[in-house]
Amino acid sequence: MQWEPVIGLEVHVQLMTNSKLFSGASIAYGAQANHQACPVSVALPGVLPVMNLEAARLAVCFGLAIGASVEKRSVFERKNYFYPDLPKGYQISQYKHPIVSGGSLTIETGGSDEKMIGITRAHLEEDAGKSLHENFHGMTGIDLNRAGTPLLEIVSEPDMRSADEAVAYLKKLHTLVRYFRISDGNMQEGSFRCDANVSIRPKGAEGFGTRTELKNINSFRFVEKAINFEIQRQIEILEDGGAIIQETRLYDSERNETRPMRSKEDAQDYRYFPDPDLPEMILDDEFIERVRASLPELPHHRKSRYEQAFSLSSSDAEKLLRDRDTADFFERVCARSKSDPKTIANWINGELAALLNERNIEIAGSPVDSDRFAALLDRIADKTLSGKMAKEVLAHLANDESDVDTIIESRGFKQITDSSEIERLVAEVLDANAPQAQQYREGNQKVFGYLMGQVMKATNGKADPGQVNRILRNLLE
Repeated sequence: MQWEPVIGLEVHVQLMTNSKLFSGASIAYGAQANHQACPVSVALPGVLPVMNLEAARLAVCFGLAIGASVEKRSVFERKNYFYPDLPKGYQISQYKHPIVSGGSLTIETGGSDEKMIGITRAHLEEDAGKSLHENFHGMTGIDLNRAGTPLLEIVSEPDMRSADEAVAYLKKLHTLVRYFRISDGNMQEGSFRCDANVSIRPKGAEGFGTRTELKNINSFRFVEKAINFEIQRQIEILEDGGAIIQETRLYDSERNETRPMRSKEDAQDYRYFPDPDLPEMILDDEFIERVRASLPELPHHRKSRYEQAFSLSSSDAEKLLRDRDTADFFERVCARSKSDPKTIANWINGELAALLNERNIEIAGSPVDSDRFAALLDRIADKTLSGKMAKEVLAHLANDESDVDTIIESRGFKQITDSSEIERLVAEVLDANAPQAQQYREGNQKVFGYLMGQVMKATNGKADPGQVNRILRNLLE
């Protein structure tokens, strides 16, 4: 039998606020365990939650970005369950009346094919604490620092039919929340976590099979591996005559397998009811329109502009738009540099990205600002520097606050462009390598690269490669 997977994702996005969803306690990452637990998040008697307006603004921002309906009236409810890392015995979340309903994201499914993935809802909720098992022999440690951290849970429609589509959707969503500065999207720190609902059905069937939920996966690679494993596991069970059990499963990356965590609850098991300590959240038109006016140019509009105005490929434009700061940096360099946009994009996506990755810093903190970067590319355009020399100058710029021309002069990076000087050097190389020159004249084209290398070596890489190529061919022929 031919089987078809049906996949929906629930993504928990930590909002980029300074404090928790219902209190002023810090959410900074890396604090000593339980040092950011506060009376509200640990449910001390008599405390009352107070809504963080910035969290609401970020949720509205997301809703507008995906073309969803932003609800003017939303309700917080208590989701009751009992885990050691949930001191209140319930989580404050939204259920029947979320802040965002509907919307969609368009993904590329291979080549130029596109597919629209529907989004059911996005609702605000507080995070739970964290259970720690390492270094606690026979016990579990509880860290309540994360308890109360503001999350936006984004629930997709079950529109994905492969692990590849799920990863494409997840990456698109990750790019979007970072671009609009809704979240930093740091997966290692738990700011962007995914639950995958997976079922299979006979190809062509309309109904859904029994689903399992794969919980808290925090990397794109693991999402792909976990979904593929679960699809194969379910196929084998059904083909052996068994039945799928609705349950929550954990993905073990070391063994590349999923294993049962608990039976999957339904909504009624959580006994949702409106939180009596929180009034309905009412957003007026003025608030929503202020958020709309603050939005930057939408990523897909910006991508189209880059392809049309700058003649960039779809791939180059997407790389620049993975991060809004990178796109802003690109446009500042384009405004200041005489280089063509394609060259600018290549250097940002290539050499500058490599430098920043090596130092583990974002482009917003780049030691080479857009002005000096534009000046560097101008020195390639006017033949002052070769591409190889420019890479060396970039490394010096990262460690030196001097301007580009100062570094070029002080360190002797200036390219040799005097054609008579290059011709003299080429003639010397040909005299010193007469056998190889004769081989070229007799038809051995491969030896040209060797002679070219000898000339560049003789000039310490400072000669203009284009001029060397032309003059060397002229003298040989």
